[in-house]
Amino acid sequence: MKRFLQHLEGDKAIWAVVALLALFSFLPVYSASSNLVYVVGNGTTIGHLLKHGMLLILGFGIIYGMHKIPTHYYKGLSIIALPVVILLLIYTLAQGTTIEGANASRWIRLPFVGITFQTSNLAAVVLMVYVARYLSKIRDRKITFKESILPLWLPVSVILLLILPANFSTAAILFVMILTLCFLGGYPLKYLVGMVASGITFLALFILVAKAIPDVFPNRVDTWMNRVEHFWDGEDGVGDYQIEKAKIAIASGGVMGNGAGKSVMKHFLPQSSSDFIYAIIIEEYGLVGGFSLMFLYLLLLFRIVVVANANTSVFGKLVVMGVGLPIIFQALINMAVAVELFPVTGQTLPLISSGGTSIWMTCMAIGVVLSSSRNPRMEEIVTDKNNEEHPLEILSGQL
Repeated sequence: MKRFLQHLEGDKAIWAVVALLALFSFLPVYSASSNLVYVVGNGTTIGHLLKHGMLLILGFGIIYGMHKIPTHYYKGLSIIALPVVILLLIYTLAQGTTIEGANASRWIRLPFVGITFQTSNLAAVVLMVYVARYLSKIRDRKITFKESILPLWLPVSVILLLILPANFSTAAILFVMILTLCFLGGYPLKYLVGMVASGITFLALFILVAKAIPDVFPNRVDTWMNRVEHFWDGEDGVGDYQIEKAKIAIASGGVMGNGAGKSVMKHFLPQSSSDFIYAIIIEEYGLVGGFSLMFLYLLLLFRIVVVANANTSVFGKLVVMGVGLPIIFQALINMAVAVELFPVTGQTLPLISSGGTSIWMTCMAIGVVLSSSRNPRMEEIVTDKNNEEHPLEILSGQL
């Protein structure tokens, strides 16, 4: 074991928190997957557990591989990956599949393995690294909005526009995270206010067009608006049915919970193993389990901030915050939805919910954070013995 741990570099606390989250996830996933088996009629509980285990094993392989890559390499890699994810998003909109009757085409199915891949998750990680690279590049000079349109806001806008029709919540979260990262990176506040106004204006126009031409994006805008309206006015709807069952599960769990595997509401709560798994966790493990899980995410946030603060390079600081904060933000939104503090969004609980490749994308982000924690004093420009820049560093400075 000691020899094995020697190969795990970087922040040991992050490794420990991620391992605890992954190990704990097996119990609620095994319990909640009975809904898919006995209500939906999809597979077996052991099958869902084995699939979840396989995804986590491959996810930890991704973490290990990513954390071995020097952080400064990600600047060049983000430029290479950006056009790839744009093409994947276009393909997903055109040829994507629907999962369990979902209205939106958000996934592509990986050939031969039968696993679905949500391209927006990969796009989010790549875009956050790309934005961190750009902000580190302009850190020490004044920038005008016109100068930043092509290298910054054009790629951001293209990716958000490709995600928006099928997944509004992911597009909104990604937009908020980009604005947060730009604020942390010293981008002029007046320009950020302008981007917020532009985003709201475009969203309003998008809704008007979708309402005027309903065949273009069938049911999507109506679904968004219904969820928000039902959240505010308390009328019955699909989202309210889910929230009602989630609140019953939370109330029946009490302080200590009913015990592992003894959830009753998992048979009635749609998406009990993914979007609403936090409600099942509280039903089975009580408020003690719910707050313990929240503590782990907050501990992960604390260590992410520590790693970012320890980095001496601007890119190192920004990339850690850029890929790390969305994990915590997504977790808090998932918990807020379960207790009706937020409208239903469809966001999963990172490293806990069963699902497809969203686990891998979370692991990819964690791998980047651990890479930065391996050598927090790495300089932004790495040179070899001949004082020549590395090819990826040269590439990263071209855009």
